[in-house]
Order: sequence, then C-alpha cells, then structure tokens
Amino acid sequence: MFKHMSKVFSLFVAASMTVTACGLASAADSKAIKVATQSPLSGDQSVVGVDMKRGAELALEQLGKPLADMGFKVELAPFDDQANPDTGVANAKRIVSDPAILAIMGHYNSGVQIPSSEVYHTSGLANVSPANTNPKVTTRGYMEINRIVGRDDVQGVVGADFALGLGAKTVFVLHDKTAYGQGIAEFFKKRADEIGMKVLGFEGTEEKANFDALLSPILAGNPDLVYFGGMYSQAAVLFKQARERGYAGTFLSDDGFDSSDASKIAGQTLIDGGGSYYSTVSGPASVYAGTAKFIADFKAKYNSDPQPFAAQGYDSMAIILKAIENAAKAADGAVPTRAAVAQAVRELKNFPGITGTFTFNQIGDPTVAKYFVLKVNSADPAKWSKNSIVKTLDIAPPQQ
Repeated sequence: MFKHMSKVFSLFVAASMTVTACGLASAADSKAIKVATQSPLSGDQSVVGVDMKRGAELALEQLGKPLADMGFKVELAPFDDQANPDTGVANAKRIVSDPAILAIMGHYNSGVQIPSSEVYHTSGLANVSPANTNPKVTTRGYMEINRIVGRDDVQGVVGADFALGLGAKTVFVLHDKTAYGQGIAEFFKKRADEIGMKVLGFEGTEEKANFDALLSPILAGNPDLVYFGGMYSQAAVLFKQARERGYAGTFLSDDGFDSSDASKIAGQTLIDGGGSYYSTVSGPASVYAGTAKFIADFKAKYNSDPQPFAAQGYDSMAIILKAIENAAKAADGAVPTRAAVAQAVRELKNFPGITGTFTFNQIGDPTVAKYFVLKVNSADPAKWSKNSIVKTLDIAPPQQ
C-alpha cells in the first residue's frame, strides 16, 4: 500500500513538474519576437544587400539588452529578396503571416520596396528602410512605412546641379527602367532642362552585357557627361564599354552605383577621361561622426569593411528595437501589437543613430536628410571606401 502511494505521489510530482516546465516554456515562447530583414542576399547586388543585413544583425546583437532585460527573446529573420519585386512580395507575404515578426528592416531596391510594402501596410507591419529613395515609398502616406535616407526628387536635382558645376553643357541620360533608376533619371533630366543643360538623349535599357546599340548615339553626340540612373552592376559595364570605345567625357550616377563591385567591374576606365562621380544618400561609413566603433566592430565580426548602407541597416534596426521597447513598456511589459510598434516608430523624436539624428515627418521621411557627391579615386575595389566626398548637403524633404 505504501509503495503504491509512493508511486502515485511520484507520478503526481513528475506531472506537476512537467506542467510547470511547460508553463515556463510557454511563458518564454510568449515573449519571443522577431525582426525581419529583406535585401539581396544572393545575385549581383548581394555585396550591398548582405552588408545591410549584417548591419541590422550587429545592431540587434549590441542593442538588444533593454528588451532582453524585459524578458524578451528577439531573433533576426533574414529574407533574400534577390533584388526582384516578385520575390520581395512573396517573402513579404511569408513575413506578415508570422505573428512573432513585429517589424522589418528593408529593402535595397525601391522597385522591390514599393510592392512589398503594400503587403506590410495591409498587415500593419512597421517597415524602416535604410536605402530606398523613390518618392512613392513615403508619398503614399502609409503609417507603417518609413525611411532614414533622402529622396530621388532631391538627389536627382543634386546630381544635375553638380553636373552643371563641373561645366557640363550637354548630357546623355540613361536608366535601367526600374522604379528607382528611371525615377531618379527623370528627376535629373527635369532639373537639367531647367538649368539649361542640353539633354542629347534619354533612354532606358534592361541590357546588362552589350551596350553597342546605346553607345552609338552617345559617341556620335559626344556629350560632356553621361548620366546613368540605376545599379552599379549595369552602369559599370556600360561605362567600361563606353570608355573602351573612345568616350573621354565624365560619368555620373546615383547611389545605386555605390558599391566596391563597380571598381571590380570597370577598374581603370572609371578613372580615365573626365572621371566618374556618383551622388548618394549614404556617404561612406567613415564620414559619420558616430560610426568609428561600428566600423571596427563590423570588421572584427565579418572580416571586411562595411559596404554602403550597412551603417544605415544598423540605424534602421536600432530604431525598430527602440520602438518595440517603447511599445512594450506602454503595454506593461507584454508583447506589443504591430500597430503599437508602427506608431512608436513614427513617434520617435531626435533618435540618436550612428549616421545621424532621426525624426520622421507625417509621411515617414526624415525631417532632414544628407546628400553627398563622391568621386571615384581608385581602380582598386579595396579602396572604394576612400572615394573623396566633393559635396555634402543637408536638405529637408519636399513639402507634400
């Protein structure tokens, strides 16, 4: 009888411990949250996209303690959008279907960001972009969608004004037919027309290997400057072929050109003739006063210098983490809703990031953004981060 009672008691204790353990596990699971990222992790734009994700990853590692102290377990959920709109949208649908994901850092390409953020908006998921510059990213007025960089309707103007300052009187304008590349090229052309530069041609192309058909009118017109709106993987090939066929003028592009792979592709042809320049909303990480530790930590962790927009990936994640923390505090330590996180992002004032201090306006643009123009100094990809800054501007977004 005693043995039987003892056995029953043991079973009861074991069962109680199991229930308690399950209860603790459930409690822990209930405070497990995720932050997603979307950027090109494969393909010819991955050199920038991977480092954007790494910047976010480093921020989570270094800035996640306040949430950990509140009992939260925060995980990174990285997604590869492949610089492809269809892939980005498919990933976005997977992201919003996971209730543990409270926000997303991304994207790199505006053509991916715009349709993907329609999905985030519908599901109330906060989105902080480290890189997207097409005006439509924010002019739709979605509460959930924000960016920490400037806009193409300003960057295009900056580029055209700079070209005029170089002495360019004639220009041939090209773009890659994407929302980003065509958009900024149109803003560049509009400003060029306004300030009296003669636009000899305005052409879009999806070609990536053989630009003979486009180069013929460019060489015939011999413009002072060739402007390309789009990404480095296409622009660098075009510039290389133009120089090899005898074009001796100046090349100018945008922040899509800002990658060390541009030098890897085009090498010395970017330095020859009138040289090569690019505008960007993201200067080299070293230009910002707050990035010295980030650069050192990034290099120690990943064994390479950060590519453009890696530091902005860090700041975007930092903003997201602070917003989740503020929303969780307002919820008395419970997991906040997506709506609360989105509201908390927009309500941040003078947030101290490593690339600047951020306050969002009523549509999610930073109230002031930096714009740079840089000159390519070396054919060596390892020296890309040493390109010289020839112009820096602080400009508020256009009034809506």
